[in-house]
Amino acid sequence: MSENQYNVAILGATGAVGTRLIEQLESSTISVKNLKLLASKRSAGKQLTFHGQKHIVEEATPESFENIDIVLASGGGAVSQKFAPEAVKRGAVVVDNSSFWRMNDNVPLVVPEVNEADLKNHNGIIANPNCSTTQMVVALEPIRRAFGLKRVIVSTYQAASGAGQSAWNELVDQTTAYNNHHEMMPNILPVKGEKKHYPLAYNLLPQIDVFEPDGYTHEEWKMIHETKKIMFGDKNSKAIKVTGTAVRVPVLVGHGEAVYFETNDHSGAKTADIQAVLDSAEGVILQDNPKEQLYPQPLTAEGKRETFVGRVREDLETDDAFHMWVVSDNLLKGAAWNTVQIAERLVALDLVRVPEGGADKFSTM
Repeated sequence: MSENQYNVAILGATGAVGTRLIEQLESSTISVKNLKLLASKRSAGKQLTFHGQKHIVEEATPESFENIDIVLASGGGAVSQKFAPEAVKRGAVVVDNSSFWRMNDNVPLVVPEVNEADLKNHNGIIANPNCSTTQMVVALEPIRRAFGLKRVIVSTYQAASGAGQSAWNELVDQTTAYNNHHEMMPNILPVKGEKKHYPLAYNLLPQIDVFEPDGYTHEEWKMIHETKKIMFGDKNSKAIKVTGTAVRVPVLVGHGEAVYFETNDHSGAKTADIQAVLDSAEGVILQDNPKEQLYPQPLTAEGKRETFVGRVREDLETDDAFHMWVVSDNLLKGAAWNTVQIAERLVALDLVRVPEGGADKFSTM
């Protein structure tokens, strides 16, 4: 482990992910010399605690990143678009949790258990994948390495917190209203900026993010192309076929995914083989004992860094095909922990520096 100390800034420190970034940084292997908490003007002045000490939240400006080594960003796409290049220009390495940089060819999209080696090619910004993509590739990558993968079909069951703290609060309010026979007031989901909103309490919403012209939502598009970029280095890779349906469910924390996958032809894999690979995989906890009704659940995954996998079974109609159930805390492995974990690996690999010419790649943004 590096003995160096680092000046760290958290951008978007007061949000649902931002507060968890602080918690995950506290328990990380990164030696923090100084911590700077940054947010919007309306959040400036708030106090948050790190290692028992109070820190005042400051309004983010380009000058905020002077003398900063690592930026952990979770302020949303527009904020990251504006401030990440400014941080890199000043010599900081940015690990960004928004969607803005994920498909940029100059930015590696990283899940450490899957493609840590891509960190060596960073130009100052590293993107954290979509929460639903992250947990899926953590479960799929050890299978791919052992038996190959040619097709993935996923159906997601995504928690309200994936849409932010306001969606979390609205679900709680709607549940209370419904239980007291009051009208539920939807203002956020499925997409805050859309014309129509629907209640999530006691409901399912088969829309996460906006619809693309082909009828897929942008969340589904992200899962398809992020999986290809993480696993094969190309968002349009033909090495694997990926598709899915993303659904918002009335759960506060913890995304569930029903994943169908096909290994390479004649791989010879059986259920026990898949289970054995998963049981020994980094970042995975296998919970798979149908006789004892043991399987992953959002409630038991909440607060945990790992990805939980169960219900592994062979498809009864297709050779070399399987099903599994994958659950993870979307605010931790899906966001805050994966972000901090990337920063840990940057430190361990001595990659906390902007390569020569790296800032120029983002100067026109």
